[in-house]
Amino acid sequence: MSWSASSEWWLSELSSDPAYEQAVTPMLIRALSPQPEQLYLDIGCGEGRVMAVVSEAGARVFGIDLSPTLAALATKPAAVARAQSLPLKENSCDGAYTVLTLEHVPDHSDFFAEAARVVRPDGSLALVMNHPVWTSPESTPITDTDGEVLWRPGDYFSHGSTTYPAGEGSIVFHHRSLAALLNAAAEAKWSLEHVEEAPHHELDDQAGIPRLLACRWRLLP
Repeated sequence: MSWSASSEWWLSELSSDPAYEQAVTPMLIRALSPQPEQLYLDIGCGEGRVMAVVSEAGARVFGIDLSPTLAALATKPAAVARAQSLPLKENSCDGAYTVLTLEHVPDHSDFFAEAARVVRPDGSLALVMNHPVWTSPESTPITDTDGEVLWRPGDYFSHGSTTYPAGEGSIVFHHRSLAALLNAAAEAKWSLEHVEEAPHHELDDQAGIPRLLACRWRLLP
């Protein structure tokens, strides 16, 4: 199922999921540290929920999404992407960010390279994503005989994918190890500045298991 076709499912999930307000967006703001008047590109902006928060810091925001339906709902300027390449000129943004998007991108190396193309030297890139511990094929929480919740890592070192139901269709989570992600970013000349890991914001019995990952990079000259 394409993201354009899944727009209705996405909006339904977002309207009832407190994760963005309670955990995801605050992590993004801490990682991005948006600066007034600077222009940030929201890659995979959806209906613009995060764009609105970034703009509250005085920053300028431009969004891009594969779904025309979602991009049209954004209150800030947004465009529709036709492929994984970004329809922007080189060095056209002060920074970029993406929220719960990279795990759905088939080629993570291309993602970091494209972000480096459109962001100016010394600009920033921030992301929040499902932690790679969660996205590895067959990974899952398990409960032992004493009731303690542990984590089965599955095939963490593979670069596989997992398909999950999404309304009447499905979505694909592409798994890459943390090392693969950081190395791909480094190859595109992104210098790591900030890392934050967090557990599920509502599951106390999984407080010791990472669920979300946030990072910020600086683009080297």
